[in-house]
Amino acid sequence: MAAASLVPVPHAAALQAPLVLLVLPVAGTFVTGLVPTVRVLEGTAAKELLGGAAADLPAAPARGWRSRVRTGAWFTLHLHAGVAVGALSLAVPAVAAAGALYPLLRWGAGEPGTGRFTRGPWPWLVPPAALLALAALLALIIGTGALLARLAPRLLGPAPAERLAALEARAVRLAERNRLARELHDSVGHALSVVTLQAGAARRVLDADPAFAREALGAIEESARAALEDLDHVLGLLREDAARTAPQPTLACLGRLLDQARLAGVELDAEVGPGLDRVPAAVSREAYRIVQEALTNALKHAGPVPVRLRVAVADGELALEVSNPLGSGRPAPGPGGGRGLGGVRERVLVLHGALTAGPDGDRWRVGVSLPLRSAS
Repeated sequence: MAAASLVPVPHAAALQAPLVLLVLPVAGTFVTGLVPTVRVLEGTAAKELLGGAAADLPAAPARGWRSRVRTGAWFTLHLHAGVAVGALSLAVPAVAAAGALYPLLRWGAGEPGTGRFTRGPWPWLVPPAALLALAALLALIIGTGALLARLAPRLLGPAPAERLAALEARAVRLAERNRLARELHDSVGHALSVVTLQAGAARRVLDADPAFAREALGAIEESARAALEDLDHVLGLLREDAARTAPQPTLACLGRLLDQARLAGVELDAEVGPGLDRVPAAVSREAYRIVQEALTNALKHAGPVPVRLRVAVADGELALEVSNPLGSGRPAPGPGGGRGLGGVRERVLVLHGALTAGPDGDRWRVGVSLPLRSAS
């Protein structure tokens, strides 16, 4: 039995303890990295410490398992690389300092029984070796940082599904911004154009026709009030304050819009067909803004000239047509000209309609056809 206890331990058994001590921490770290919120902490740290491409990392929890596995790999690499580099940063400088002073220290003659140590045969080789150790440590720190900076976007960056979701959210935000810009341009821009013309007309006839001037001033007040309501509505949307949002005007408000145009001095020939109450609300809102923008363009580019408006519902479509003389001495606006016509085009495209705009003989014509039902 005594002889059996002296049998050497096999090499495989001798390696079990180091392997267990290495594998268990790595596995535990990787499992911890699977927690979704770990990516928030690691992403924030990488953005602050690494910079570069890592500065654009999303500080959001990992959603899918693919992102969790990549975060676990990053957390394992980051933690254990940090432990190794940190341990070497504590040990190597102290050893290097002792090595730099090695030739100057008196270690004794190495007499037996004195407990002293003797220097080697080449003591002056130790300081250069110490400096090389410090240089190697510095290179290791820099190389580890560069490696982590390259791996951070790959391991902590968004997965394809997250990129797609971010793009969709950005598209929604841009669409909302464009919609609000159109609302401001169409409503406030129209009101300011009408107010400008009405104020000019009132100024010219203030002494000769005070009654017309008073009527024009009343129209200015009404136009300004409507513009303030529209502006308050758009600002309420920007503040996400539902209590301060006003209802959007529809074709039911078309009469007031036409009255404002007439008060601004526009000779308006309007023919509005029946059935507008059956137009879907979304189409009715956009159609109102389209008519408003067409009248505004007529006022801005041709002045108070005769304008012809046709609105009709037929064959499952809403047809709008606004035309006016081009105006003597005024250049005709191009088809892709100002933001107003671009906003009309965007509204028409959203509703899968058709738009024609351009010179038609000596008149400028805008024709719009909007389907009352969405295409299947």
